[in-house]
Amino acid sequence: MNRTRMIGASLLAALLLAASAFYLGRKTAQPTDTSMAAPVPTSTADGRKVLYWHDPMVPGPRFDKPGKSPFMDMQLVPMYADSATGATNEGGVQVNSTVQQNLGIRYASVRRAETSASFDAVGTVQFDERLNVVVQTRVAGYIERLSVRAPMERVRKGQALATVFAPEWLGPQNELLALKRSGVAPDLVAAARERMRAMSIPAELIRRSEETGTAQARYVLTAPSDGVVAELGVREGVAVTPGMTLFRIAGLEKVWAVAEIPEAQAVRLARGQKVKAVLQADAALSFDGMLDEILPEISTSTRTLKARFEVDNRNGKLTPGMLLRLQVAGPASTRLIVPSEAVIRTGKRAVVIVRKADGAFEPRDVSLGTDLGDDTEVVSGLREGDQVVASGQFLIDSEARLRSVLGNMASSPATAPPATVLHKAEGKVESVAPGDITISHGPVATLKWPSMTMGFAKASPNAFPEIKPGDQVRFEFKEGGPTGYELVSVQRMQQGAKQ
Repeated sequence: MNRTRMIGASLLAALLLAASAFYLGRKTAQPTDTSMAAPVPTSTADGRKVLYWHDPMVPGPRFDKPGKSPFMDMQLVPMYADSATGATNEGGVQVNSTVQQNLGIRYASVRRAETSASFDAVGTVQFDERLNVVVQTRVAGYIERLSVRAPMERVRKGQALATVFAPEWLGPQNELLALKRSGVAPDLVAAARERMRAMSIPAELIRRSEETGTAQARYVLTAPSDGVVAELGVREGVAVTPGMTLFRIAGLEKVWAVAEIPEAQAVRLARGQKVKAVLQADAALSFDGMLDEILPEISTSTRTLKARFEVDNRNGKLTPGMLLRLQVAGPASTRLIVPSEAVIRTGKRAVVIVRKADGAFEPRDVSLGTDLGDDTEVVSGLREGDQVVASGQFLIDSEARLRSVLGNMASSPATAPPATVLHKAEGKVESVAPGDITISHGPVATLKWPSMTMGFAKASPNAFPEIKPGDQVRFEFKEGGPTGYELVSVQRMQQGAKQ
């Protein structure tokens, strides 16, 4: 009897366990998260069919009813059947106005503006060599007294520089005095005076000798202009000869500011352009100037040209060696510009998001010109009056990715791989190694290279076994290899062949 009861109790427990498992399975199979349930299309009051609701900031999850987003502090946005793809006939993307507001999209108009391609450069102050004056003597003599004893001293026009004793001038003066005392004809006296002038005897010295009746052999050299003594070539007591440079005085009324200008900016410069020079050490001091000369010499290492600016220095504040910040104003011109923040640069491409007349958005490739700071010049791709997205363009791209219309704006169109470019040159083999050959070659026109000595990689250690150091060769190479350039062919040239 007890055995029968135990079997019955076990059967009853098994039935209860099976029923519970069945009920629990049905409850688990029902979707409890509306975000994962299949959305059921509904219709709005205006008859538009809503496919689902979604959070535009979190692509992917879809909801079957409106409400607050579980991801962001915002309401879910409906996706209508007539804009599910967002595509227009022209391939743009439609973005709901509510979404645009949530994305914080701003627009800007493409406009024409008169601008000047101005830029800043740093120049070093130098003497204006056109203002240099050389003080010499045209007679042999001695420096009896030196009034200016150190280089770089400032001098004024007419200031005494040195006293020279010239014994060679005593004879002609005594002859003149003797002729006057003897009462000879005036023509002879005049001829004696002309002879002294031809000997470069100063007129003041002749006048004093006639007034005193005694020949004068000492005279004072004076500064012919204001400036500084840039070169002092004598000392007190030394002998001087005709044509010897005693002093070189550099003027300071105007100075040069020599600046290194990038090659791309130098082509826009023209002589006579105005410039504002600000002292690097004190921005409160500014000077007016102009472009005097673009020196016909370019640095091959920095690709810059030297430009010489003439700067007014009448107040004498500038001295050689000082640094000036030059604000060069280029010629004014009318340009088509857009805000710089509206341009998406993706490597070799520049893209802007254009708002079309029907409210759709489309990416457009543009060619850019000069960077004007907050604005950028557009050479092609846009027209005046076009509306472009100034902010939020990356979020529009995200919206477009969600709808699979624009795709990845950063990807460029597929292009065929570029063909291998071969470069030709001639030169002399300096050394041969298993991995490369060092060649002193002439200019390479296709690469705009000057003559130089460099190593070219070999495709294999056994390549070009007949080439030896000292050979004159004609060779072809391409980009690649361990050294950056790899030899394709090397041919030994005959003796006497033109390189």
